[in-house]
Amino acid sequence: MEEYLQGKNKAEEDLDSLKTDYKKLRLSMRIAELGKNLKQWR
Repeated sequence: MEEYLQGKNKAEEDLDSLKTDYKKLRLSMRIAELGKNLKQWR
């Protein structure tokens, strides 16, 4: 049972890490898109 709980904890940590990475990726994509749009207006 102890090993199962540790595995679940690891999976939850991995999921949190993926969520964080996804948020950073989405943010950088939005910033890049904003930069492209600003260049078009110049």
